[in-house]
Amino acid sequence: MPKIAISFYGGAREVTGACYLLEIGSPSNASGQSTRALRVLVDCGMFQGCDDCDIRTHAPFPFDVGALDAVVITHAHIDHIGRIPKLWREGYRGPIYATPPTCDLTGILLEDAMNFFASPETALFSASDLRSATGLFHPLEYDTRVDLGPECSFKLLNAGHILGSSFVRFQTGGRVAVFSGDVGNAPSVLLPERASIPEANILVVESAYGNRTHKHTEDRVLLLERAMEDVAERKGTLMMPAFATERTQEILHEINELIQERRVPAMPVFVDSPLAIKATRIFSKYPEYYREEIRGLHRQHPHLFEFRNLKFTQSVAESKAINDVPPPKVILAGSGMSAGGRILHHEKRYLVDPKSILLMTGYQAAGSLGRRLIDHAEEVKIHGETVSVRAEIRAIDGYSAHADERQLLAFANEMRENLEHVFVVQGEPAAALGFTQVVRDRLGVPADAPTYGERFEV
Repeated sequence: MPKIAISFYGGAREVTGACYLLEIGSPSNASGQSTRALRVLVDCGMFQGCDDCDIRTHAPFPFDVGALDAVVITHAHIDHIGRIPKLWREGYRGPIYATPPTCDLTGILLEDAMNFFASPETALFSASDLRSATGLFHPLEYDTRVDLGPECSFKLLNAGHILGSSFVRFQTGGRVAVFSGDVGNAPSVLLPERASIPEANILVVESAYGNRTHKHTEDRVLLLERAMEDVAERKGTLMMPAFATERTQEILHEINELIQERRVPAMPVFVDSPLAIKATRIFSKYPEYYREEIRGLHRQHPHLFEFRNLKFTQSVAESKAINDVPPPKVILAGSGMSAGGRILHHEKRYLVDPKSILLMTGYQAAGSLGRRLIDHAEEVKIHGETVSVRAEIRAIDGYSAHADERQLLAFANEMRENLEHVFVVQGEPAAALGFTQVVRDRLGVPADAPTYGERFEV
């Protein structure tokens, strides 16, 4: 039976930097000679939100890039894709597998990521590296088998997290190893329910919310409605730091319904993010990935994410012109953790306004500006300036695209009869270690929360 080894080079007791090396190989061939293991990299993300993240992201990979046989990407978020062009730069020339939406979204997200770096000298990769790396992509539909060798195949299955997100199901020698990527928070506004994989023997599972339960899943639209009503009454500005992929499109869909049903006063809504605009176009390209109800709406209304009073602001001049529009108004802008992007300009202007509301709709990593605001900071630094926080800060965690502890446990429990080992990743230490203990106690399955660089043979 082939040996299976997994090394953890990111996402290890931290949310970001997902990067896992899977090695599959027999100890010897028919002649008794040692054989080379098949080496597959699952995800290759940037590190974000930590003091040394830039150093860690730029550091050489701790494995032989040229010896990789394949790369598989679970979904298009920077903490899962951010170092893909760096793989090319360091010598990788093999296939990169992902769903068609993930391939398309990865291209625009990595192009945008080039803006993260102050100069070409500090850039993680060049435009040429990006073009070459994306040229390695092999789009792969869900449930399509790919044979990587005589002893290993894999499929991508719907993870219900964002458009095109996947679980990776490897099969080798009668055993099944699953990498969850990010597990979706059900029910999703736009996506069908995630796949079930009861036959899994080895599970590598995320834990961003591994020690928490979402509070607002059922009433998140009501809370959005209240926020819009309150800024309308106060004549303030509703700021929503939103991830360009999934969150923006979900919120636009629900704002549209609120306005159409006259549950909130009509007011200008701005999507102030060139990246979100591009992502929304990609969403419109793949209606077959929506859940059935949304596919039906799309057939009736092909411009599903557009409505009256909505304006997409592409240029810097258009972005600045938002300031001239009298409140009440709604501004969705990246980034989702206020770690950069145009939302910072709006926060600098409107956080000092007690009539305004900053509404968080996603996970806020430790160290991020979003986390400091959620933690009730009285003042923050934005673009080197001290800004007093007088606006009201609210959060709706039900919009998170991540499963919470209850949902993660249900996902793992489906595999309980066959599970041999669980590895808990992509969570801050308390979440990862907490969920590890939950798996041990509730499922009776061996579980570990690996540290960076740890290697396990299973």
